[in-house]
Amino acid sequence: MKKVKITVVRMAHYDDLMERYENPIEHACSMRLGQTFLCNGWARPEDMCDSAWETLSPFVMTLAHGGENLYDGWMKDPKSAMISCNDGFRPVSFLIETMEEDST
Repeated sequence: MKKVKITVVRMAHYDDLMERYENPIEHACSMRLGQTFLCNGWARPEDMCDSAWETLSPFVMTLAHGGENLYDGWMKDPKSAMISCNDGFRPVSFLIETMEEDST
């Protein structure tokens, strides 16, 4: 199985949607721009948001097991994916990349 690197590449914040629809919450997201995580298959990396991991994990697992060219050529690098968490108020975009070394 290959190691997979996850990098936070963009963070959005939709104040208008939060004001209109969201109940106030103290702390919604602890991700930081440029933050990276290394994964070995199905295990959620420490400090990775549970909700984000639920969205990312199928892609991480596919890449960790050698899958590539997701969605028929969607990415320039066939061993990667660009996935966003499912938070409609403050979505975070993650670049998921297969590392070359095996983690046997």
